[in-house]
Amino acid sequence: MKRIKGINLGGWLMMEGYILGGPNIAECIIKKEFKKACGENELSKFTKAFYQNFIQKEDFKNIAATNAKWIRLPFNSRLIEEKPYSYSNSGTKIIKKALDWAKESGLKVILDLHAAPGSQNYDWHSDSKGIAEFWQKKTYRDRAVKIWEYLSDTFKNHPGLGGYDLLNEPVTEKRNLKLIKDYYLKARKIIRQNDKERLIFLEGNLWGQKIDFLKGLTADKTIISIHAYLPLDYTFNFSIGLSYPGRIENTYWNKSKIYKYLEPYADFARKNETGILVGEFGINWRGGFWGEKEYLKDILTAFDNYGFGYTYWTYKSIATPAFPEGLFRFTSNNNYTKREGPTYGWQNYKLYWQKEKEKIKKFWRTESFTPNKDILTIIKKHFGT
Repeated sequence: MKRIKGINLGGWLMMEGYILGGPNIAECIIKKEFKKACGENELSKFTKAFYQNFIQKEDFKNIAATNAKWIRLPFNSRLIEEKPYSYSNSGTKIIKKALDWAKESGLKVILDLHAAPGSQNYDWHSDSKGIAEFWQKKTYRDRAVKIWEYLSDTFKNHPGLGGYDLLNEPVTEKRNLKLIKDYYLKARKIIRQNDKERLIFLEGNLWGQKIDFLKGLTADKTIISIHAYLPLDYTFNFSIGLSYPGRIENTYWNKSKIYKYLEPYADFARKNETGILVGEFGINWRGGFWGEKEYLKDILTAFDNYGFGYTYWTYKSIATPAFPEGLFRFTSNNNYTKREGPTYGWQNYKLYWQKEKEKIKKFWRTESFTPNKDILTIIKKHFGT
């Protein structure tokens, strides 16, 4: 099998604050605030409209045009799980639509449980309010296993499905590593009862960084997944004015340093006879003046030379001064971005939704976004090798 090379569809089936131009708040809070302002009926219309417009069939064609063959599809467990152990028909239809579009475009989808019941880390992108209850209550882990049972049974024969990423960026104390392993083993076992062919991806602890504890779990078409964003102050633009190559976080970062950073993962793959998927990597775009293109070229070349697969984070986003941005970016300003404040991005949807639904829907579509031609050129070259 050829190595995985693809793109993340972040922000679609798991709303993320900065991708929508606003504060990084849990999706459940975004929707709660909208409901408080506009009512439950309008929230239902708003959510349906977002799923229908933020990503469309044409976006899958755009991704295929980059030479990508894979899509990593982050989803919120709330999309599928209406209530514990009861599954949403509408959420299932949305995932089926994504798989259908992938098939038509010659792509394979990795279903990524980005926000598990109870939240597997304490960040907004696991739909957390600051607590990772997934590790505190067994019932949450049992529910996640059952979600995988449901999804693998429902889509086991779909040609657009390529694999299952069992948990995005788990974060827990070292003493709880056994809980991660036990969850992975249970989820894999129940998936294999339905689907013996698709790939299964296991992410390391601490946002996909620590993987040594996963030794012995690499059989049965299982690939270990990492996320590679270092050096964070540079790639996320947390410290303004940093350049690559250059001194970043008290270390000189250049091509050699990138290889050293990734070498332990290559060693793990060789010793454990497994593959490595870099499920997320990316960069905040600052016009290309701070070495962004050089960084991407170097890290992609390192991935290729080490034999890693990779999926870029992310396909589209509102242009923002921090965090990794999309290959397609909304760079203008309007009522739904409102860069001048006092409310930003998604915070403004509830203010304008009642009177400007159609304008908001149009704003969400990729036709309103600008392709980052510099990054797309680099990505397309590496995807094609």
